[in-house]
Amino acid sequence: MNRREFLLTASAAGLAMAGTTAAPAWARRGERVRVAMIGTGLRGQSQLGPLLSRDDVELVAICDTQQVMLDHALRIIAKAGRRKPRVVGGNGDVNAWKKLLDPKAIDAVFIVTPWEWHAPMAIAAMQAKVAVACEVVAGITLQDHWDVLHTQQHTGTPYMLLENVCYRRDVLAVLQMVRAGLFGELVHLQAGYQHDLRGVMFNSGDPDQPYDSGVEYGAKGFSEAQWRTQHSIDRNGDLYPSHGIGPCAMYVNINRGNRFTHINAFASKARGLHDYILNHPKGGPDHPNAKLVFKRGDLVTTTLRCENGETILLQHDVSLPRPYSLGFRVQGTDGLWMDVNKSIHIEGRSPPHKWEDAQKYFDAWDHPLWKKHADKAAGAGHGGMDWFVVHAFIEALKAGAPMPIDIYDAVTWSAITPLSEKSIAAGYQTLEFPDFTHGAWRGRQPIFALDERY
Repeated sequence: MNRREFLLTASAAGLAMAGTTAAPAWARRGERVRVAMIGTGLRGQSQLGPLLSRDDVELVAICDTQQVMLDHALRIIAKAGRRKPRVVGGNGDVNAWKKLLDPKAIDAVFIVTPWEWHAPMAIAAMQAKVAVACEVVAGITLQDHWDVLHTQQHTGTPYMLLENVCYRRDVLAVLQMVRAGLFGELVHLQAGYQHDLRGVMFNSGDPDQPYDSGVEYGAKGFSEAQWRTQHSIDRNGDLYPSHGIGPCAMYVNINRGNRFTHINAFASKARGLHDYILNHPKGGPDHPNAKLVFKRGDLVTTTLRCENGETILLQHDVSLPRPYSLGFRVQGTDGLWMDVNKSIHIEGRSPPHKWEDAQKYFDAWDHPLWKKHADKAAGAGHGGMDWFVVHAFIEALKAGAPMPIDIYDAVTWSAITPLSEKSIAAGYQTLEFPDFTHGAWRGRQPIFALDERY
């Protein structure tokens, strides 16, 4: 038994007893973390920047089914002055990724692929003893989530969901305020994924003009239109909950002294994508895609009840014209923050019944992570959030520390999708939310963003 196998076996045994997700030390001190990336589409390409900027990371392999995406990734890597990695795929082989999962060659894999591949790829990587950094979501079906969880528990292999919004600068500042009690006892939270994606789900662009929007999808589409659109045709639920629920879950300590107990969901009628096709210059009533029937409602509203009495409202709104907003609202007995109007009201501090500009509070409560690393994150995707989530994974892996967004976070947040689908299909029934921790939530303590290293 080699050193890594010993650490994994000991870790898995400890996990079974303690109900935690602590990870073994994965990279020996002073060595680079050897990383592979599966999926070099537009999202994968944006994640290359934070990885290539690190002296402690060696990108040893990349994989994609499409040569055009691999070529763009290779240009990014060459421009960064890094050594050309091993290239796998490019010939349409959807199983080429399996060739990468060699623990003798790589320490970790970034999974940046269509949603339906996340669970099987993560399971295979963990079984191969390769640490996993997985883009959202964790799985499609509820069984996917149990399978991912049980694999991580059995193998002890580190797994982190790459939910970047948890590291957004204002979101972390509000976390500081929540933990300091500025809002009093939290009562209600709101968030969502509210983002006009019509030009993403239907487009005929190319890598140089990625959002040259059209009305094509599937084999005729480009990038996410090749796969993401089909989910809206086949499924009705909150298909992308983690950007909203991730920060909210951290605010109310889900899986660490609190848990979700109940969930229900409602869906509106579906009109937005159909109208987009009808009204687009490249579409019209005679276009074949004008006959598509979309199962997912334009606006899906999900409500959650927590063990400690808080309620959370999530909204998924990606098919209608609107500006981008995640719609955060954090409300407690002493005041609230609202993302849409960028305002805060704190009883006893703010003028009675008046909003204050939230920025002065963000400045005062700026998180130490941003104070320390803002310069390094400058220029990274999504306002620097991508740098922080990659940094957190690499640093926790090097330290042998628990992942700051761990397996329980991943499956709990992501399971909102199949549960919302089930609620809607059952006539908007309220369902019991599964306890993925099997009661361990009572004793687990918050760890997210409490270590200034990550």
